Amino acid sequence: MPERIIYLDHAATTALDRRVLEAMMPYLTTEYGNASSIYTLGRHAMQAIDHSREQVAELLNCRAAEIAFVGCGSESDNLALKGLAFAAQKKGKHIITTPIEHHAVLHTCHYLERFGFQTTYLPVDEYGRVNPEDVERAITDETILVSVMYANNEVGTIQPIAEIGRICRAHKVAFHVDAVQAGGLLPLDVHALNVDMLSLSAHKFYGPKGVGILYVRQGVRILPQLQGGSQERGRRAGTENVAGIVGAATAFELAQREFPQAVERMQALRDRLIEGVLRIPDARLTGHPTERLANNASFCFRGVEGESILLSLDMHGIAASTGSACTSGVVDPSHVLVAMGISDEWSRGSLRLTLGKDNTEEDVEKVLTVLPEIVEKVRSLAL
Repeated sequence: MPERIIYLDHAATTALDRRVLEAMMPYLTTEYGNASSIYTLGRHAMQAIDHSREQVAELLNCRAAEIAFVGCGSESDNLALKGLAFAAQKKGKHIITTPIEHHAVLHTCHYLERFGFQTTYLPVDEYGRVNPEDVERAITDETILVSVMYANNEVGTIQPIAEIGRICRAHKVAFHVDAVQAGGLLPLDVHALNVDMLSLSAHKFYGPKGVGILYVRQGVRILPQLQGGSQERGRRAGTENVAGIVGAATAFELAQREFPQAVERMQALRDRLIEGVLRIPDARLTGHPTERLANNASFCFRGVEGESILLSLDMHGIAASTGSACTSGVVDPSHVLVAMGISDEWSRGSLRLTLGKDNTEEDVEKVLTVLPEIVEKVRSLAL
């Protein structure tokens, strides 16, 4: 086994930043109070949560009262969609989304359909981009919610969120954005983006696992999906994960403050990866060639099983994926690639390489050295 793992699956999760751990440690040890308690330890915990809320709000350019801390990005998506849908169902039961969303959105839409809601799944082009005009054409008098992800977790394509948001605002339709992949990689000013709700997950930007963030614009009503307490201004019952919340806010601040330099560096490494991988016979880039996340290089290889490539890369000490970590073990082609019109012959050979702040030029060159041989070997065994 190689001494050092070359980690290229940052879209799945990131390592906890040392500075984040340091910020969390007091609330894992000496400052262990329940934030609902009125004595000193409890007040310290509540003060830490309030400060974290203010940190996140400043970075998103919103009010602290518009921020809710939840258990993960999937819960944030669920709370946004279910909470808004059930709160607004007297107005209408029509939801608009896309077929390339994370399953936290797609499966939630399927769940809501069991309660009489109708969902329109907008088409995407060969790069996975939504046409804002399609959004406007799909809106009806019954439409209560549009949900479009900021950047795709598999192919990295960035959507025209601000333009879609303007359309929703003009039609007085709530607009939710799954921005889980965007933290530390894209600007996140909720007013510039014209969003009403926005979801984030701490472990995607070097924070702890098990903490999500939901922005809900003032005046947008959602119904809580957990009952049992009045925490998070009644939006999410349950004892607050104080250490996790402090870690999420610290990680988010570090990521957003440092992202211009990190993005420039990762983009250079990404472009080198793309250039090198596309020299492999029967390889193609998936996702938009330019409107894509700075750290995302995603490909398909014709006539190859992606899982075989992953296992061979792992033997060389390289961690990568075929797509979403939430669908690992699934043998069917990616729903994202299918929606983009990519055939089975290509889509079964998918590979996603997502860079992080600690990756080096040497890491990229190692991949470009071993990957062509791996693809050639896997192809020869398939014959």
